[in-house]
Amino acid sequence: MSELRWNPILREWVITATERQNRTFKPPADYCPLCPSKDGFMTEVPEDYDLVVFENKFPSLKYSPPLPQIEDSVFYPVQEARGICEVVLFTSKHNGVMSAEPLSRYLKLVKVWRDRYQELGRLEQIDYVYIFENKGEEVGVTLEHPHGQIYAYPFIPPLIKKGLKSSQDYLDKRGRCLFCALVEEEMEDGRRIIADNDSFVAFIPFFARYSYEVHLYAKKHLPSLQDFTAREERDLAALLKTVIMKYDNLFGFVFPYIMAIHQQPTNGTGQDYSHFHIEFYPPLRTSDKLKYLAGSELGAGVYINNALAEEKAIELREVEPRGCVYFAQD
Repeated sequence: MSELRWNPILREWVITATERQNRTFKPPADYCPLCPSKDGFMTEVPEDYDLVVFENKFPSLKYSPPLPQIEDSVFYPVQEARGICEVVLFTSKHNGVMSAEPLSRYLKLVKVWRDRYQELGRLEQIDYVYIFENKGEEVGVTLEHPHGQIYAYPFIPPLIKKGLKSSQDYLDKRGRCLFCALVEEEMEDGRRIIADNDSFVAFIPFFARYSYEVHLYAKKHLPSLQDFTAREERDLAALLKTVIMKYDNLFGFVFPYIMAIHQQPTNGTGQDYSHFHIEFYPPLRTSDKLKYLAGSELGAGVYINNALAEEKAIELREVEPRGCVYFAQD
């Protein structure tokens, strides 16, 4: 059963998806549902592959959802959980490590993201295509095989909507995109930048909530993947690989994080105030200590960072993005 339930206090939709209780939980490597099928064991993918995208077997949103099981009211609206949930497999290797993969794989991934953003965004019922990755047990990952996800929502998600509204207000007041101004501010300051190239820049933001939070921004105003040139696709792939290699070489092991891609809604709004960027939220605050979201963060929405952005930027900037110093586990 899946349905959307309205929270009248925060004025946002909550997805109720009971079928996800039955999703696959930490299977052994030889029975991974994301590996290519083999004799006697059929998986989600019938044969070997390079990169592949398919519909999530345990989706939170469905293209043709069932009717809600509870009647709504004026106070508590309920809607069908209409949308699409997809899985993106980065490699057929179960123990694959993306920081050890060649740049060509990153470029293919960027092209896949662009294709899915455009394809899903053409659907009338979809307002926002959200591309993300959950990486590591520390953030609750239950399938080790390298993969990401795509959620095509029938609304603009609340955090993204809030950021877009701030940018729209800034545009109305100052005549320019808020995110463009943010990039300019970070590049002029320079202390928090960890890497850049001709088209993109990666930095720990002034207002970072996590010790090693990194934001990767287009240097010029690019609302979405759809607006990229071939050069910008290559530059995004290159800087994305650089950031992930820095993460993995920081402490000598595969670094956990949540990666979230922010870009223009697909409902026709936001061309002037959306700005393509990627945000990384790593739960580690040291090599062996996690940042837990607790009372202030979850109860009040006020994040507490235990580190200075400028100091952590120096750490990441000085990490060489080459030669992985860790070993993938068997």
